Amino acid sequence: MFSIPGKSPVTITPAAERQIAKLMAGKSAVGLRIGLKKGGCAGMEYTMEMAEAPNSADEVVEQGDARVLIAPTAQMFLFGTEIDYETGLLESGFKFRNPNVTESCGCGESIRFEPLAGVPTAS
Repeated sequence: MFSIPGKSPVTITPAAERQIAKLMAGKSAVGLRIGLKKGGCAGMEYTMEMAEAPNSADEVVEQGDARVLIAPTAQMFLFGTEIDYETGLLESGFKFRNPNVTESCGCGESIRFEPLAGVPTAS
């Protein structure tokens, strides 16, 4: 939907690729669907769920044995994002390095984007 021919809308690091493939195999899923929802102190939060089937409007990114499905409402906000998986001493999880984010909250759980031109913002 919001793509540039020959350019993947998101990139997946090798660590994220391994983790997504592992989750897909364990859940017999066709891919990891990522999206956005309203919430958190900065206004938006990433969503992730294992998908049993792709939706017709999903943008599909395949790399090795991993498949990411981007929900239609999130496609324009996620373009250019790098998806990584980091393992740390206290926590492990997916990390999104998104060049479209203009602000994030202190806990790192929610984000904000620049308002789109011509779209009224909610007060």
